[in-house]
Order: sequence, then C-alpha cells, then structure tokens
Amino acid sequence: MSRPSTPFTPVEVAAIATIILVWGLNNAAAKVATTELPPLFVGGFRFLISLAVLFPLLARPPFPDPKKLGPIIVLSGPLHFGLVYIGFAMAEQLSPLVVASQLWIPFTALFAWRVLGERMTRAGVLGLAVAFVGVTWMTLDPHTAGDLWPIVLIVAAAALWAFATILVRRLPGVRPLKMQAFTSLIAAPVLLGSAVGFEPQLVEQVKSASPFAWACVVFAGLASSIGASSLLFWLVQRREPSRVTPFFLLTPLVSCAIGILLMGDKVTVQLIGGGAATLAGVAIVTFDERRRARLAALEAQAASQS
Repeated sequence: MSRPSTPFTPVEVAAIATIILVWGLNNAAAKVATTELPPLFVGGFRFLISLAVLFPLLARPPFPDPKKLGPIIVLSGPLHFGLVYIGFAMAEQLSPLVVASQLWIPFTALFAWRVLGERMTRAGVLGLAVAFVGVTWMTLDPHTAGDLWPIVLIVAAAALWAFATILVRRLPGVRPLKMQAFTSLIAAPVLLGSAVGFEPQLVEQVKSASPFAWACVVFAGLASSIGASSLLFWLVQRREPSRVTPFFLLTPLVSCAIGILLMGDKVTVQLIGGGAATLAGVAIVTFDERRRARLAALEAQAASQS
C-alpha cells in the first residue's frame, strides 16, 4: 500500500542507499569488464545471467502486446546497452561517461513533451539547456577530449533509454522485472550473436579475462539488473516515484568517486564545472517533474472531493 506523505522508514532509506551504491558500483564494474572483455559480449552475458534468473516470469500472465513491447525491448536492450558498453570500452575515463549518461532524465522530459504532449515548463527548458551546456563544457576539456566519441555514444544511449521510457508509459500493467525478463530474452542472443560476428578477438579475450572482470559482469547481471531493479520496484509500490527518484542523482557521485580515487580519472576545473552543471540541470528537471506530479495529485484529490 502506498504511503506517500509519511517519512521514509529505515528499511526504505536502506533500500534507496543500496540502489545508489549498486548502480554507482555497476558503472565502475562496466568499465573494468570492458577493459578485458569485448563490450558486446559483456552486454550479452549480463543479459544471459538475468535471463537465467528471470526466465520463469516469462510464462506468467499478463502478456503485453508484442507490437508495443517490441520497440521498447529493442531500444532499452540491445541498442542502449550495446552503445553503453562500446562507449565504456572506448573511453579512458569513467567520470565523464557517468555524468553524460544522466541526460536520459532531461531527454525523457523532452520526449514526453514532443511525443505525449506533456507540458514543458520554463524550469524544464532551463534544466535541459543547463544539462547539455554542462556536457558540452565537460567534453571540451583537453583531458576529456579524447573521450569525445565515447561520450557521444553514451548521450545517444541516454536518448534511446529516454524514448523507451516514454513508450513504457503507453504500456501500463507490465511489472519491471517481467519487462527485464522479456528484454533479457531478446538482448542476450542479439548481443552475443553480434559479439561473435563483430568482435574478432572474442575467444582470446574470454580465455584471458581475469576472475575480477568476470565478477564485474556477474555483478551487473545479478546485483544491478535484478537486485537494484527489485528494490526500486518495491519502493515505487510504496512511495510516489517523484519522491524516490531525486535521490538517485547521487549515483554519479559514487561512480565519479570510484573513477577518481581508484581508476585514475583526472580531475580538472572544467570537468568538475561541466559535471556539476550537468547534474544541476538534471536536478532542475527532476524536481520540476516532482513539483508537477504533486500539483497533479492535489488537483485530482480536489476534484474527487468536489
């Protein structure tokens, strides 16, 4: 039962913190895994692990419309993660990619305005502009310029994820883990097949990869795709999504801290300034959506009492 107005319980706070930590660690794990293993293979094997766990959900009703489900799976599965893992494999630094990936939030607001006809407020437009200026400024840093094309791939992946999110709004009644099961069913063979066809050093890299690299892939398949997703689904069943999602703006801070402290990311004024501007723009969009959701709920409550 949803309890939107009461304070978060200690268990809910722990769940939010766990999701932030898991997602933050997962970005670093993806960078480590793609350093030793081919990127398309990493994505495919991650989905294969998820599929092995979630396969029983495929046989349980309700069954969504394949025509509506298909585009969502293709966009959010093989296309999105294919670009993400290729970007991580190409990049030298982790932090700029993690920051750029957050553009999916303002992209979602933009697509909701263009596709669903939702209102685009001045705050939303401001947040969108600030976020994109931040990414551009960060990318023009001489220490980050070498990662230009990986950042472009990550931004494209963020746009695909955002568009898939908009399509999900037109497909109500499908639980996230079941959606993940269907996505894994398609993404695993597509990405693994692509790895066989387009990654010539696949066999050699698979044989030579360290146990730590394999552990990073398993972590992505279990802890991120299943564990964190389950916790998120549990939270949004109990709380308004607009109250929960702003906390996940802390995820890039976890990933960037790991990148800087453990993975050799270079810290510059331009990187910090661009990253801060990007996250500020994302925060403006996030909190504007939260405000609009609260106003809509109040209007609906007033209408029901009149």
